[in-house]
Amino acid sequence: MKATKLFGAVGLAAGLTVASIAVAGAASAGPPLNERFHEESTEIIDNYCDVPGLTVRSDVALDGRILIHSGQRAGFKEQVNGTFVDTNVANGKAISGAFHTIQKALHATDNGDGTLTVLFLATGNDVTYGPDGKAIARNPGQIRFEVLIDHNGTPNDPSDDEPIAVLRLVKESTGRTDDFCAAAVPALSD
Repeated sequence: MKATKLFGAVGLAAGLTVASIAVAGAASAGPPLNERFHEESTEIIDNYCDVPGLTVRSDVALDGRILIHSGQRAGFKEQVNGTFVDTNVANGKAISGAFHTIQKALHATDNGDGTLTVLFLATGNDVTYGPDGKAIARNPGQIRFEVLIDHNGTPNDPSDDEPIAVLRLVKESTGRTDDFCAAAVPALSD
């Protein structure tokens, strides 16, 4: 699974804000948080895939669930199913795709300076289809990455947590990793 595609699709920053409390452990165990969500967005992307002049409208729909429990066995898990349609605004050609991802916090380290380093596992499948409906790119597998989170002096209160940065990709994709842009650009071009 392509890391940049995955991070954008599941709204990494939003999930990380909530995740930091789950992996750091709360002062007292409370009931688990189990919430479902639905989001739709449309974005105009200039210079799509770094191609000068290629402007694409990207329509994305996400459905998912976040599960957080705290206490002695703290944990965070997010599942997302999504679809997208990317349309070249100049010629109307479109590609589409579907993806399913699961993210889990595996480990958190309190850095002693008001930040946490959290190791995440992201796994799933991403398939992109050309204008004719045939698959043109696939990205199944899993990756592991670390994120730096500022807990603002309150490691047990996620309401003020802020993701600072994705620190590094710890483990590259374990599955087939087709180049999304190499497949998408020709399919969207004249």
